[in-house]
Amino acid sequence: MSFLRSASTSVRLLTRRAYSTGAPAEKSSNSPYYFLGAGVVGLGAYFYLNQSQATMSTQEKSPLDPNNFVDFKLKKIIPYNHNTSTFVFELPNNEASLLPVTSCLVVKSSDSAALVDAKGKPIIRPYTPISQPDEKGILSLLVKKYENGNASKHIHSLKEGDTLAVKGPIPKWPYKHNEFDEIALIGGGSGITPLYQVISHALPDPANRTKFTLVYSNVTEADILLRSEIDALQKKYPNKLEVVYALDKPPAGWTGPTGFISKDLLKKVVAPASLNEKVKVFICGPPGQVAALAGQKDGFKQGELSGALKELGYTEDQVFKF
Repeated sequence: MSFLRSASTSVRLLTRRAYSTGAPAEKSSNSPYYFLGAGVVGLGAYFYLNQSQATMSTQEKSPLDPNNFVDFKLKKIIPYNHNTSTFVFELPNNEASLLPVTSCLVVKSSDSAALVDAKGKPIIRPYTPISQPDEKGILSLLVKKYENGNASKHIHSLKEGDTLAVKGPIPKWPYKHNEFDEIALIGGGSGITPLYQVISHALPDPANRTKFTLVYSNVTEADILLRSEIDALQKKYPNKLEVVYALDKPPAGWTGPTGFISKDLLKKVVAPASLNEKVKVFICGPPGQVAALAGQKDGFKQGELSGALKELGYTEDQVFKF
């Protein structure tokens, strides 16, 4: 177990992908991301600086910057499926990203004129890494290409040797080992990324006592992202991780759930709300899925809890929307 894991730093980088039926359009407005100049940047800098001070003596700080965009060179492109690839970016001096759990990054084009909205402003989008924070020399993004997604199309147009501008980390939830007895992870499509970030960090810790249940929905079996990694974790930690895959269009012989993630499915597989402070639910997916299961987010605030989780008795303190 590396110091970085025990210090709550782990990730893998992935795309923003839609739940089940259809990809959400990437909005042209970037105003939400300019909040980085205010409170969240301060919080990001806090985590960043503390992580820098606590890191191993071999690396004093992260090559990432929570206040400024930094260009990183694309080292390798690894196709994943018909519309998704892993984009491996090179970190300088063989350094590690040191990205905390849970946090994400925002990206934009290195060329200020190459990726802009209708008003000529840079299009900025969030991504969660799939590379481990102590993995030296690389930062990996698993990106699904959407026909109406300008950022994803731009990233897919990059060639090895090109660069992408990255800013971060942007902290989300301050994960602590063994804070909860049970954690439910509910995701759709590329919403798997922050959820995977949590389990890939927590499960390898020999001191982990938390039981995780992952409920993950997609359109087809081929759309299940990070499946080999997730299945490997389930096989290695069978008593600490249960995985439920749900498909809109299952193949012949599929024995798992079909259709949207429902209230009945959650009631069947997720720890009950009656566990109170011993249970936590993390959810990440397209707006429609999040709204149906937990209520819409209010900008960058959590928003009121509603939907299936509220009907099952969970409270706002028990649910976190990425």
